[in-house]
Amino acid sequence: MLCAPLLALVVTVALTVALAGCQQSSGDGDRDGDGEGRPTASAPAPTRASGYGVVFLGIDECSSFGRESFTEVPCTSERAAARVIARYDGRAGEGQPCPATTDFVLHISEQKPSADEDGDGAVPQGYACMRNLEPPHPGDPGGGGGPRTIVGDCVYSAGAGEVRETACDSTAEKNPEYKVTEAVERRSDCPASAELYVQLGGPRPVGCARPL
Repeated sequence: MLCAPLLALVVTVALTVALAGCQQSSGDGDRDGDGEGRPTASAPAPTRASGYGVVFLGIDECSSFGRESFTEVPCTSERAAARVIARYDGRAGEGQPCPATTDFVLHISEQKPSADEDGDGAVPQGYACMRNLEPPHPGDPGGGGGPRTIVGDCVYSAGAGEVRETACDSTAEKNPEYKVTEAVERRSDCPASAELYVQLGGPRPVGCARPL
């Protein structure tokens, strides 16, 4: 059987942002409750207030079209394309996983204004988990994309013990070969019909996949 690591397409975006007058309140950093986030040696990140313009791409704020060149815009704007459903500091590969139905991830470069007496204008390095405002939603089960593989997704063999996600409806370039039907703690918990084990992460990290 193949044990396939998830390959997530992550687009690195360099942003130049200067924000003034941002509000920040003390508290624990964002946690998604699944216990998979890695603790850091520093103190917990402060909780940030949401709302357009308060924190760059805070939760429930929206971005314009584009993943290499985009701006934060009001969600009511005709330019709004995707909404932030989770926001974390640090690097995506080292921090909390995005929610299961995230469509794509925006990486935010750390920026510090040249003159900032109290530090409120700084934008820390982080990443925003984005959900398109309108279909398609590649992060949905069977959608053929998104940063995570979840139950309901389909994959095809990419060789060398690897699989990659593709749309279950065969509309993508690669036809689906297996479908993830269940998430379990151990391979031995998979049903007999499973012929492939896919790494999912989370509290039930093994995806049981059957051939199509």
